[in-house]
Amino acid sequence: MALYVLCALFATAAEAQDITQARLVGIGSANLLDTYLSQEKYSGYDIRYLSHTLREDSTRWKRVMIHQGEFASASNRSENGTMIAGMYNFQFGFQREIGRWNAGNGTLLLDVGCRLDANAGFVYNTRNSNNPAQARAYLNITPALAGAYRFMIRNHPYTLHYDLEVPLAGVMFSPNYGQSYYEIFSRGNYDHNIVATWPGNAPNLRHLLTMDATLGKLTFRVGYLGDFRQARVNGLKNHLYTHALMIGVVRKFQLIKKQP
Repeated sequence: MALYVLCALFATAAEAQDITQARLVGIGSANLLDTYLSQEKYSGYDIRYLSHTLREDSTRWKRVMIHQGEFASASNRSENGTMIAGMYNFQFGFQREIGRWNAGNGTLLLDVGCRLDANAGFVYNTRNSNNPAQARAYLNITPALAGAYRFMIRNHPYTLHYDLEVPLAGVMFSPNYGQSYYEIFSRGNYDHNIVATWPGNAPNLRHLLTMDATLGKLTFRVGYLGDFRQARVNGLKNHLYTHALMIGVVRKFQLIKKQP
């Protein structure tokens, strides 16, 4: 009997899924540091693209998929050197609705969940002839908190969203202090290059506050992204701090699968 009920729940979930897809572009400020390449902090701009897909069914569980690409360019204080960074971020996970309340003239929803957070990229310093570039690769288990407040103003629907991510544990690639990439990849000299990370040596945080407004058949999303990534491993420090304005469009539709 229990197996029958479980199968029925999965079948119901497969019949219909409400899908919300947001496509956003952003531009903002960037602050870069990578002591493998330079002891200087670099300041400049950051541009990025963010794709966020949320799948909901008849249960309280929701599936989240995020693709994010960013490019940052920053200069040192003397403005005689440039640091360039590029990063791709992929996240996949689940979140569960833990509360729904009537608040004012709207509804407040709160979700908690966990995501697999994978990142790959590079940092390049135009001033360096020896060791001009640094590879970035890390994988995190990231708890997340997501909230939404849906309300009406003059019969027009609006939604406030807030998404908070704080990586809990993971691994990252890093050369050791004074170690060259030639030693790592050509000579195969491993020196603690895969490092365990946690909030003590890599306190990272990303949060996104947005507002959805529907005009006619289009739903627009605008908001603020704060992305703060940093690590201190193998005698080296790096960070990339970003404040960005995000703007884009939201598409909502229902996927229905017919049972055979």
